[in-house]
Amino acid sequence: MTKKTLIELTGQQSQLIVEIADFAEILHWGRPVNGDLSHFRSALHRPVPYGRLDNDVAMTLSPELGRGVFSSPGVEGHRESLGWAPVLVVQYIERSDNGLRIESEDKQAGLHLTTELCLDEYDVVKTRHTLTNTKQGVYHVTRLANTLPLPTRANELMTYYGRWVHEFQTARQPLLQGGYQQENRRGRTSHEHYPALVAGTQHFDEMQGDVWGFHFAWSGNHRLRVDVKADGRRYMQAEVIYLPGEIALQQGESLTTPWLYASYSHAGLNGMSHQFHSHVRHAILPSDFMQKPRPIHLNTWEGIYFDHDPDYIMSMASEAAAMGVERFIIDDGWFKGRNGDKAGLGDWFLDREKYPNGLEPVVAHVNKLGMEFGLWFEPEMINKDSDLYRAHPNWLLAVDGYEQPTGRNQYVIDLQNDEAFNFLFERLDHFLNTYNIAYIKWDMNREIVQPAHLGGAAAYLQVERYYQLVDKVRAKHPQVDIESCAAGGGRIDFEILKRTQRFWASDNNDALERQTIQRGMSYFFPPEVMGSHIGASHCHSTRRRHSIEFRGLTALFGHMGIELDPVKEELLEKQGFERYVRLHKMLRQLLHTGRTWRIPADDKAHQIHAVVSQDQSEAVVMMAQLTMPTHSLSGHLRVPGLDSNALYRVSVLDKPENYDDIVNYQPPWTESGCELSGAWCAEVGLTMPILDAETALLIKFERISD
Repeated sequence: MTKKTLIELTGQQSQLIVEIADFAEILHWGRPVNGDLSHFRSALHRPVPYGRLDNDVAMTLSPELGRGVFSSPGVEGHRESLGWAPVLVVQYIERSDNGLRIESEDKQAGLHLTTELCLDEYDVVKTRHTLTNTKQGVYHVTRLANTLPLPTRANELMTYYGRWVHEFQTARQPLLQGGYQQENRRGRTSHEHYPALVAGTQHFDEMQGDVWGFHFAWSGNHRLRVDVKADGRRYMQAEVIYLPGEIALQQGESLTTPWLYASYSHAGLNGMSHQFHSHVRHAILPSDFMQKPRPIHLNTWEGIYFDHDPDYIMSMASEAAAMGVERFIIDDGWFKGRNGDKAGLGDWFLDREKYPNGLEPVVAHVNKLGMEFGLWFEPEMINKDSDLYRAHPNWLLAVDGYEQPTGRNQYVIDLQNDEAFNFLFERLDHFLNTYNIAYIKWDMNREIVQPAHLGGAAAYLQVERYYQLVDKVRAKHPQVDIESCAAGGGRIDFEILKRTQRFWASDNNDALERQTIQRGMSYFFPPEVMGSHIGASHCHSTRRRHSIEFRGLTALFGHMGIELDPVKEELLEKQGFERYVRLHKMLRQLLHTGRTWRIPADDKAHQIHAVVSQDQSEAVVMMAQLTMPTHSLSGHLRVPGLDSNALYRVSVLDKPENYDDIVNYQPPWTESGCELSGAWCAEVGLTMPILDAETALLIKFERISD
């Protein structure tokens, strides 16, 4: 196919213009433009400088060494040392309402590439490739990467880093020369390298700047890179990291990349987030998800750990129900031999010593109290001190002859072993058939080292089999909600969200740490999928102490839960739990359907988070004081997203216990409220009160007239 064709894909706020010839190249990705597309091509026809190849080299959706690309190619592989520099020529294209399917082929190399490119109504781009071996013999794939271009004005990056109990931290760096690369080889999405980044114009922020956000939807090893070529052009790539020898395609076999999701916004990071959130709500989550309120949890983990007594657990459930909890979850420690983290994993049979009368009395008690019942599992893991390991030592995901390092004293089960896979499904299926279980907390508490099946590398297929196991459980039990947990936020991405309803954002319930973790997560995920719990006043992860007000308001802006032993809590704490449960129920519809706004603060000691309803009739704003303020006065709170022509009643819903004792007097509106236009709220704002460090204030905006 040599005749050049221009194809336009248009969303609400963005547009892709793709040129199709022997290859596919995106010429424009940004705001929609009008005009005759035939003139567009000549306006962007590139010159060819001296000292380079004689012809222009395009930045295609799959860059190729064989066309003269000297940066990272989209396909790397070989056929016993041949076919290592393919040139894939477009054969035909298929157009849909919002996308393209491009079929390309290299007959000499024996390769066929199918490229899918879509721009949906929420302004989210998604793309992936499928590589097929069309020739006799094996084609060994080293790399297969998704590639999207960036304009030269994208000269700054926001990237992610983190660790256990410190996920979703963000960093900034210039994008002027060279580039950026992050790799994750931990066998899961990871705490350290969440597979996303944002490129933008210089000094882009929450409210302004052109930004291009990217998320690679894969729950395993991955590589992200952004490169600046020597000629100034730049691009983003995302790919699975395939281990040596892992992908060998026989004739007729194919390999498909995970989806790369991306979104352009001319309205800064908030605009980007609105688009990703809409896509998650309407294109990823099940259609019936929004019809049912997200139940408020009580999880037993930090309350009792492995110390299980059914009578005591039922008393915990009674206390939880009295506080307004809607779902009660028994965490780790309920199954055979599980008295600590050194034994029992794999033996998914009820511990009859702990539960002599079975689990049914506990489940019945929870249901009688009006709550749903949930149970913790970690299906992919095994302890050597278990009946399962003693019977099947060959089920380990490992390389024979090596002593594999443990993580949390456990090993990984090879899900490509059909016998092991079927055993795990049977055990999950048994419990879901036997008991009225509405929810599974599906955990994964260690990273993967030397993943091997029958001696060969198997990291990629381990993730695929994990997806298949979850899919099989979901197909048999579609009414059961599943939470993706991996020692907290170690397995959070769009692909697993297609199969689950909730993420455990972090094992850290410290409200101060959670403020930053949840903010970082909010760039790509709406609050209703973000598990956020009120922990004990003395945090188990950091040893800090926080007031119930700060803990309650922090947990409010997610899928709320409580994680502690309510039986042992003092009356004032219990009253606080009840108050924030009631408050969350009152605001839940707004929080879980509205637009999230991260509001810039003049002082970095403040962090301000808002949710505005889709019809702009109401909003709720949390002003968190993370550290001591830089100045004695806190400046102004400006609230975007309201109807500029409407009048709003402003009132304080919740404030710190010592709010009035730390100053001579606070701004009068925080006591008596006030009425302001949406335009005033956005442009002028409200004088902010003075708060102590590690406290927060909750403000409500209600429209009273148009």
